[in-house]
Amino acid sequence: MLAYIEGDVKARRAGHAVVMSGGVGYKVFTTSRTLARLKEGGRAAFWTHLAVRENAHDLYGFADEAELSVFELLLTVSGIGPKSALAILDIATLETLRAAIAHGKAEYLTKVGGIGRKSAEKIVLELREKIGASAEGAGEAMKGDEEALEAMKALGYSHAEAREALRGVPTEMTGASERLREALKALGSGKA
Repeated sequence: MLAYIEGDVKARRAGHAVVMSGGVGYKVFTTSRTLARLKEGGRAAFWTHLAVRENAHDLYGFADEAELSVFELLLTVSGIGPKSALAILDIATLETLRAAIAHGKAEYLTKVGGIGRKSAEKIVLELREKIGASAEGAGEAMKGDEEALEAMKALGYSHAEAREALRGVPTEMTGASERLREALKALGSGKA
C-alpha cells in the first residue's frame, strides 16, 4: 500500500519520527541509526512497510530498499514480528547481519531483546539460503566485531555503547584490532 514516503521531519522520538508529507504527519518507526541522521525540520525519505494488525496500522521506514528487503525476509519467520525485525536490524550493519545469518551465527542475533536462542536458530535456519552474505568482508568484520566487543566490555563500556560504536566502523576494516581502534576513536570523539 505505502511503498515510499518523503517529507519534512516534524519530530524525532524514541523509536520513530513524524514525517509530514502532503499535509499529513506519518509516524514512521525506524532504526536508531536512521533516527540519528534525521534533523527536526530537515527532509527525510523512507522505503516503507505497512504492518496491519487488528488494532493498529504501523508504518516502518528504511534508508534503502536493501534494508526493507531484509526486514520483510525477517517477517517471513514465524514468531518474528515487525518490532523484533526492526530490533534485529538495529544490532549491526546490514552487511554484518547478512553475514551472521549466512554463516550460521545464531548467537549474534540473541543480542536482541526478545530474541532467544531458539528464535535466533530459527531465523538462521529459515533465512540462511535466502539472505546470503553481500560481501565476504562482512563475515570477517563480524568476527572482528565479536572480539572487539568483548575487549570494549572489558574496558568498561556497556554492550550497547560498544555495539553502537562498532556499527559505525566500515566493513572494509576486518581485523579485530583495527575495528576496536576505530570504535574507540568514535567513542572518544563522541560520534558513536
